[in-house]
Amino acid sequence: MNFWDASAVVPLLLIEPMSERLAAELKETPGMALWCGTRLECLSALSRRRREGTLNSTKADTARKVLADLGREALIVAPLPDVWDRAERLLEVHPLNAADAMQLASALAWCQERPQGRVFTCLDGKLREAARREGFRLFPE
Repeated sequence: MNFWDASAVVPLLLIEPMSERLAAELKETPGMALWCGTRLECLSALSRRRREGTLNSTKADTARKVLADLGREALIVAPLPDVWDRAERLLEVHPLNAADAMQLASALAWCQERPQGRVFTCLDGKLREAARREGFRLFPE
């Protein structure tokens, strides 16, 4: 099981340049750990594309169904007080926004603060660098 950031989940919902590679990784390493806010971040991305006119309603509906299916199968990390504490520390040491700090804090909670050998699946550059500095292996490499 890998931890998945929203930036890596969206290409599982829509056809994007990294979609095939990420789908192959999910098939090879089944199971996802997700921050509890990932669903909302993904829905935000879908809504933005609908407003911009780059995603039609049929594809948006399909993407929402795929997201719901992924969420039913995923291990969801709840926003417990220790996750908030981790996120606050991460904001002090990495150039992250609040949601990305919560993503990374949730990943650290998921692996019980032992990120060595654990995979953080993410496409966002700043978040990838912070996860690497915290000790995670990254996918894609």
